[in-house]
Amino acid sequence: MSGRDAVVRRGIRHIGRAIAGEPVFFTLAFLGSSLYAAMTVASAYVIGGVADRVIIPAFDEGRTTAGALALASGVIVGVAVLKILGILGRRLFAGVMGFRLQAEYRRRVTGQYLRLPLSWHQRHPTGQLLSNANSDVEAAWFFVSPLPFACGALVMVAITVVALLLTDPVLALVGLVVFPLVFLANVVYSQVMSPRMQRAQQLRAEVSEIAHESFDSALVVKTLGRETSETARFAQRADELRDGLVAVGRVRGLFDPVLEALPNLGTLAVLFIGAGQVARGDTQPGELVSIAYLFTLLVLPVRAIGWVLADLPRALAGYDRVTPVLEASGETPHGPDTATGGTGGAHVALDGVDFAHQDGSGQDRQVLHGVTFDVPAGSTVAVVGPTGSGKSTLAGLLVRLVDPRDGAVLLDGVDLRSLREGEVSTQAAFVPQGTFLFDDTVRGNITLGGDHSDAEVHRALRTAAADDFVDRLPEGLDTQVGERGATLSGGQRQRLALARAVVRRPRLLVLDDATSAVDPSVEARILDALRRPDAPGEQPATVVVVAYRQATISLADEVVWIERGRLVARGSHEQLLASVPGYARLVQAYVDDPAAAPGRGPSPAGEKVPA
Repeated sequence: MSGRDAVVRRGIRHIGRAIAGEPVFFTLAFLGSSLYAAMTVASAYVIGGVADRVIIPAFDEGRTTAGALALASGVIVGVAVLKILGILGRRLFAGVMGFRLQAEYRRRVTGQYLRLPLSWHQRHPTGQLLSNANSDVEAAWFFVSPLPFACGALVMVAITVVALLLTDPVLALVGLVVFPLVFLANVVYSQVMSPRMQRAQQLRAEVSEIAHESFDSALVVKTLGRETSETARFAQRADELRDGLVAVGRVRGLFDPVLEALPNLGTLAVLFIGAGQVARGDTQPGELVSIAYLFTLLVLPVRAIGWVLADLPRALAGYDRVTPVLEASGETPHGPDTATGGTGGAHVALDGVDFAHQDGSGQDRQVLHGVTFDVPAGSTVAVVGPTGSGKSTLAGLLVRLVDPRDGAVLLDGVDLRSLREGEVSTQAAFVPQGTFLFDDTVRGNITLGGDHSDAEVHRALRTAAADDFVDRLPEGLDTQVGERGATLSGGQRQRLALARAVVRRPRLLVLDDATSAVDPSVEARILDALRRPDAPGEQPATVVVVAYRQATISLADEVVWIERGRLVARGSHEQLLASVPGYARLVQAYVDDPAAAPGRGPSPAGEKVPA
């Protein structure tokens, strides 16, 4: 199959996909377009009839009647009204059709984002994902707006050609000789435009990716003085996009006058030959007027078809970028089971868990090797280990952000993979070190739209040692925290994130160094509150905390020491301090120099589990 045939066939399939997606609104828009087409052709005969029966007799006789004028005016107005109704129907329903398709595919893309595992997200830049859900979806269905008009234009062409042949076959054939050239020009236009449109769409996505990355890393850019280089990087890609769009404009600038002029050549040929026929008496003046007007009308439907052909390359480029997302595999499977525990802490166990990350080259890198241990219900376990040992990966496994390659993670004896969708999030909560807050109020960031009373929110704030500073905010729970919590300190953001998890009363709470930005005394108060709930009769949740501070570790019932992805030792803080040299060195290094402790910044590539 040639490249030209491939584009045409794929374009036809994509048009069929659009019609099948919104058949009702396409039909309504097509009917409106067909009404407009029929009335446009009818207007040619109305004008010709008025010329023969009203205007020419008026010139010959020097007078006309009021009745003839009224009838002519009424017919012209009636046709015009029907054309207006056709235009309104075509534009309204075509617009609804296009926007509904865009909305449907945006929902599909974003829904797929939520279903795909984090390992898939780690391989795709955020800017690219934003482009897929926004500009690529918009481009994929941009051609829908002129599509019903183009389909109605085909009806208009058919009606017009039949009308021309019935009126004067000789003049019709003279003019129609031009139209194969018009369709050929449209095909060439589409072929020349296709690679330029695809390139422009790709550059749009790349500009979006760079912009998002620059904005997201604004702190790094500013503190390291990289404003000039980042501006230059963005400017280079923006200039490439500009040049790509200019190339698209050049092609349009070249072809548009040609496509506009070719039908007019047919009209000129008809007028030239028809004038001689009128002079010889072979053709009536009104017939020549009707034929010439019909050829003038054919310019618009041919251009409408050209609009669709011109937009198809961009649509195919957008759809080609969206399709890999929709067809991506790796959705998190779920089973039929429910959690079997009660309201107290959950019993958690890892049984022979292996896990591997996929690096940028697609190669697997083993992170965890046969990890086995259990966490009794209601206990607090600290997971400790050097940087890159697999602690954050282990934390993500406990709340099923990722699944093990081998082995199982059990919640009250039930494999997490066999639980129903949403069951894990009702039983467990995860608080990462990298805190994210929405541009909302304190209350909104804690409840996230859930049905939690202010009393429950205040209780969660007390547990997270955040009640004091929230009470001092200008509007308390109703204070806006700004984008990503910009108005709060790092420690305050972490405490709100912890309150957000606690308010749901999880049976398992996993903290991945989630209190690293708060004072040790505040951290101790938080962990003590988690171990001793203030509600009468309430059992403590099971807590697994990735930690480095000796004060935090010493509060745990048990410490698990992870090294190079393997469980090396477990026991109390004092036992490991005395028997595991690596553990003693790490804890002592943080006591001597807190800045030297591993894990104080972003986790290394391959270990991170993004929120």
